[in-house]
Amino acid sequence: MLTGKHVAFVGGDARQLEVIKKCIQLDATVTLIGFDNLESSFTGATKKPLTCDVLKDVDALILPIVGTDDKGMIESIFSTKSIQLSDEHVEALPEKCVVYTGMAKPYLRELLKTYSVPLKELLNRDDVAIYNSIPTVEGALMVAIQNTDITIHGSEVIVLGLGRVGMSLARALHALGAHVKVGAKRPEHIARSNEMGIDAFDLDDFKLYVSKVDIIFNTIPHLIITSDIIALMPQTAFILDIASKPGGTDFRYAERRGIKAILAPSLPGIVAPKTAGQIIANTLARLLSEQIDNQEGSS
Repeated sequence: MLTGKHVAFVGGDARQLEVIKKCIQLDATVTLIGFDNLESSFTGATKKPLTCDVLKDVDALILPIVGTDDKGMIESIFSTKSIQLSDEHVEALPEKCVVYTGMAKPYLRELLKTYSVPLKELLNRDDVAIYNSIPTVEGALMVAIQNTDITIHGSEVIVLGLGRVGMSLARALHALGAHVKVGAKRPEHIARSNEMGIDAFDLDDFKLYVSKVDIIFNTIPHLIITSDIIALMPQTAFILDIASKPGGTDFRYAERRGIKAILAPSLPGIVAPKTAGQIIANTLARLLSEQIDNQEGSS
């Protein structure tokens, strides 16, 4: 239970609603910042603006999955007002406070480090990332089907990256009958792909495998599908980039060549926000309970 604990939510999307419900269920005092246009009301939650006074007694500050941008701006689909996390806000946080987010950009990391505020990045956890890969894969398949005129079965597919999402995606595509190849850099990822019965290649040899590709799924968050690669692809190919913004594709050159390329990060929040929110909510509930136990044990 979170009785007597103050949890503040700043911005977010539909996934955050499940986390809010969980915290209220656990008897926390809940403050919602950046939810002024939220139509549904939560008994036990209070809507407030982002001020230092609101933050001064917060036990946990919960940011969206994407945290902040490089200037501290926080996205919220439930507000038309700009929300920016600044030095004065972080300085106002009490010593006991822990900040939770999905993934943090350098701005947020450095800001919290300056004031010695603990940061927990949920997507760095294997359990969250693996569970999250399920709605990600379902969403990726949906987008691919909507944007191609061929079946997944029998198609020539490349998956770039064999992390937690890449592995689940490659396995699902293979099960659907696609001719899958995985591009990876780490020897253990190439070995794992081969063990799964899926052909793998070193990313240094990427150019050798794109001349007949139908669909490329990218999970690598830096430029990997360059203009040199795109120039060798058939014009009918489709690129789905599910890496975090700005993705790993030269979208300008893809458009110039007439190749359809879509950046689709945060698919879980789009295709299955309730499930994705429940994954985050269950993990956060455990982490908040651990935080309380640790604080009470040291007091």
